[in-house]
Amino acid sequence: MQKINVVQVVNESKFNFVHLAVVAWCAFIMLCDGYDMVVFGSVIPSISAEWGITASTAGFIGSLAMFGSLIGSLVCGILADIWGRKRVIVVCFIIFSFFTFLTGFAQGPTDFSIYRFIGGLGLGGMPPLLVAIMSEYSPKSSRSMLVGLISSGFAIGGIGVALIGIAVIPGLGWEWMFFMGGLPLFAVPFMIKFMPESLAFLVVRKENEKVSSILQGLNPSYVPKKDDIFEVYLPKSGLPVAKLFDEKRGMSTIMFWITSFMALLVIYGLGTWLPQLMVQAGYPLKSSLLFLFALNIGVMVGNITGGWLSDRKAPKKIISGMLLIGAISLSLLGLKPGTIILYLLVAIAGACSNGPGTTNYGYASKFYPTYVRSTGVGWTSGMGRIGAIVGPTFGGLLLGLSLPTHLNFVSFAIPGILGAIAILFVQDRYSDFKIGANEPVQQLGKTVINIK
Repeated sequence: MQKINVVQVVNESKFNFVHLAVVAWCAFIMLCDGYDMVVFGSVIPSISAEWGITASTAGFIGSLAMFGSLIGSLVCGILADIWGRKRVIVVCFIIFSFFTFLTGFAQGPTDFSIYRFIGGLGLGGMPPLLVAIMSEYSPKSSRSMLVGLISSGFAIGGIGVALIGIAVIPGLGWEWMFFMGGLPLFAVPFMIKFMPESLAFLVVRKENEKVSSILQGLNPSYVPKKDDIFEVYLPKSGLPVAKLFDEKRGMSTIMFWITSFMALLVIYGLGTWLPQLMVQAGYPLKSSLLFLFALNIGVMVGNITGGWLSDRKAPKKIISGMLLIGAISLSLLGLKPGTIILYLLVAIAGACSNGPGTTNYGYASKFYPTYVRSTGVGWTSGMGRIGAIVGPTFGGLLLGLSLPTHLNFVSFAIPGILGAIAILFVQDRYSDFKIGANEPVQQLGKTVINIK
């Protein structure tokens, strides 16, 4: 008989095919999430002309999906800690794929808005759950990088929208952008069969054969025995969200939320208003597609680089440093550099705004213990979604004030600076990855459950 600490076995594993399979599934789902979230922007000109809607109405429709995603982020993390991450991931995937497909049949703004809101519930629920399950299956030495890697799927989905839209919309119509968003539904049976469930959830359900098989695949040095006893940490009774403030984690939780809010405010504000700000500044932007391409390339680089660096250095320093670099890049845009420098600064701004937001999720997934990880990452993401809602409004207010060009860019840099400061106040000494092997778990309010 041997007692097996599941988290330790995974932490000590080396990246192999099993890890790659989890990365592939998470990246694929994140790509679909990114496509469905961004696709609305590609059809605004078409539906505005067809239905005669104003820009403010189009903006309201876009906000509905973000409100839905906010609710999804907050609720799905809690449900996943109760019902299992895989089950909630599959349900969210079906919801947003089906309602994206259904949006193609919309006959007017009303039913279009309803479909986008309901689809948003699934869209918002997905990213934090994917981050949590990727974190649970990742070797400790490369966890943040792998989280950044799968998060890049979102940016690829956004690039896909721009490239596909050029070919599809003129010939087939805007509806086909949404019909194509329903194609991933064919992957659901394979997802149910092959995508793994949370290890902690399997242990709690006493599915020891599955746990043993997965651990052996993740870490060949683990040799299973018939009477193995697996150890998992479970929380005390109570509301999951309240546990984010237990064991002196309250201040750090608030700091994670502020950082996420500020990072997404910047990136979504930029995504909505930067082209118009650039035009007002007199830049020779001939194609918004090239701008979107540069921005999303930066997002991908930032996600991966931020994760890679935070696996090797203190995550808070990486996040804070990237946000500061992003703020400097935004401020420099007000100096009207040449075209090449312009696109480089835009890419850096994308990398150092979205990258820290994604790295912040990876940091949070390390900070919180396994039993409340989905809730912790979910609420961090949820606070970010509020920033995503505020960002476009913030940009609209700036344009309405008719400020000098350089002040517009400086104003977008300020939230990044605030986020850079906030993350420095996260208290690592109370985090899960700082718990030492010699520190009694009873003192941390945890219960070790041995399930045979």
